[in-house]
Amino acid sequence: MIYNGPTIVEGEFCDMLRKAQNDLLTQTGPGTPMGQMFRSYWMPALLAGELPENECPPVRVKLLSERLLAFRDTEGRYGLIDEFCAHRGVSLWFGRNEECGLRCPYHGWKYDVTGQCIEVPSEPEASGFAQTIKLKSYPLIERGGVLWTYMGAPDKQPPPPEWEFATVPRKQTFTTKRLQESNWLQAMEGGIDSSHVSFLHRGDLDSDPLFKGAKANQYNLSDSRPVFEVVESPGGLYIGARRNAENGNYYWRITQWVMPSFTMIAPRGNHAVHGHFWIPIDDENCWTWSFDYHPIRELTRAEVSAMREGKGIHAKYVPGTYRPLANKDNDYLMDREAQKAGRTFSGVQGIAMQDASLQESMGPIVDRTKENLVSTDNGIIMARHRLLRAVKALVEKGVLPPGVDPAHQKVRSAAIILPPDQPFKDGAREALIARPDVAPASV
Repeated sequence: MIYNGPTIVEGEFCDMLRKAQNDLLTQTGPGTPMGQMFRSYWMPALLAGELPENECPPVRVKLLSERLLAFRDTEGRYGLIDEFCAHRGVSLWFGRNEECGLRCPYHGWKYDVTGQCIEVPSEPEASGFAQTIKLKSYPLIERGGVLWTYMGAPDKQPPPPEWEFATVPRKQTFTTKRLQESNWLQAMEGGIDSSHVSFLHRGDLDSDPLFKGAKANQYNLSDSRPVFEVVESPGGLYIGARRNAENGNYYWRITQWVMPSFTMIAPRGNHAVHGHFWIPIDDENCWTWSFDYHPIRELTRAEVSAMREGKGIHAKYVPGTYRPLANKDNDYLMDREAQKAGRTFSGVQGIAMQDASLQESMGPIVDRTKENLVSTDNGIIMARHRLLRAVKALVEKGVLPPGVDPAHQKVRSAAIILPPDQPFKDGAREALIARPDVAPASV
């Protein structure tokens, strides 16, 4: 691989990233080390509902700085191919989806779901010219209402994803995506930062229908100084945030972080389990995928309705897009009166956009050389170290990174009360494994 970007820095990692390390982790385009690492995984690319039927209109897709096009052919097969016709570079988004292929409207060149050109009307069929033309393409499969793609080397394609939210019955799971106008890393780091819940989201814990009523909310609101303990897991990290509970015990919220960008947040009460993927569109934008599911019951109509209305970790959209209705162009619909009155701590409505507004406010790519980190940032520090080690091993030795193995994906987050002398990794050991028909550990 030829790569002329930032180098992989040798030696010990410090808590504050150097510029070369920051560049390494935030750049994910073709030929970059982090781009190569993301290409080791199956990634969510589209919601299945974006290609609802055979021969429906194609959909533009941009991932890892590549412009692609997804379509569903006459027989229901999914394709993810280069957006541009090999003839003169016309966008195939304008193409006709017909008879098991996508036909360019300019001169009629036609491509199947593998990117193979199957017809060039201006050339004699006997010439075999069409067979010499093939666009770049990637596999696209449906699982759990999501269309997943693998953009790496074909001979290293891993088995399909086994995340629990994507394998439970469809009525038990709900997934959305939204555009986030920031680099993937600062978005992901927000997802593994449990300390901000006591401040940023404090106005929503007892009012949002997907959070309210849980005993855990009292612990979040009464103890704003969590103690973090971070333990490496097979796929990434267990990030434990400890707060005081009754009788000298501790309330633990244990977040699963599975490399490179999957997080699962500890559940509350009998509410659904939820979490995110952050998938790079390019270096300054990413898709925030958000899922809610319950391992042992169907989601209620009220829960699904609330999710569709942007409650919990989901967001409302600008009509016809996946851009949030509250966005940087309208200052996220900031309500200073609500902020002053304490109805929302930040003045921004909704947990999803409270997070996104502050992460986007850092700029497209935050300069981590200026940070002043503290003990509650231990999860973020450890995640950076784990990413740097893994990308170095992949690029220099060809070692597949953690999280590729489906066994690393069969995990759960957990909320649990433990005595002060019991380490969370021992007390929550069974709760951190996804087991069919077993309820999640929740408070």
